Amino acid sequence: MDTPLTADSLLSHLRDEGARVEEYKSWRTHNRDEAGAWGPVHGVMLHHTVTEGTEATVKLCYDGRSGLPGPLCHGVVAKDGTIHLVGHGRANHAGPGDGDVLAAVQARETSLPEDRETDTDGNTHFYGFECVNLGDGKDTWPPEQVEAVVRASAALCRAHGWDGGGGVPVIGHVEWQPGKSDPRGPGMDLADVRRRVAERLEHDADWSPTAG
Repeated sequence: MDTPLTADSLLSHLRDEGARVEEYKSWRTHNRDEAGAWGPVHGVMLHHTVTEGTEATVKLCYDGRSGLPGPLCHGVVAKDGTIHLVGHGRANHAGPGDGDVLAAVQARETSLPEDRETDTDGNTHFYGFECVNLGDGKDTWPPEQVEAVVRASAALCRAHGWDGGGGVPVIGHVEWQPGKSDPRGPGMDLADVRRRVAERLEHDADWSPTAG
């Protein structure tokens, strides 16, 4: 069983992986644990925010919106690559999705089945990162932002021992819940993100693809 990381461990692993991290308000105790289970965790889910501007987006993801209380993820990845931690514990990011996809993630399959059902609570099983992007298919993902996504995903995979053998358990919301499209836009390719995460996991946490 994969028990969620403690707040201290999450922060430490992100920084060890070379991620630039900012702590927002009382993120360590901000969660939706009263609404359902948090864990066991099996992977990382990526999203786009359909917003612009870091400050307003971080506040939204911490507070939530009408009908959907925050936190709306565990971390917000800004355009400049900074990861703003907004929650620890259950977060309202994944929603219901396909249990067959979860089974494939757990089995570390290299390809996922099509998401057809909404029979499984994803908020229980996935860490979530919201990435600042308009989500219109035109807003560009800067290299710094994508690299931060890769490092954050690799940090969690490394911490849980999700490295080596099969695929890495990093998916997009689009692959989990029917009707979702995130994350998308120029510069974002989920298959490439997974490839880069797998590559990082072949090295020590402080490795950089541009070093040397």
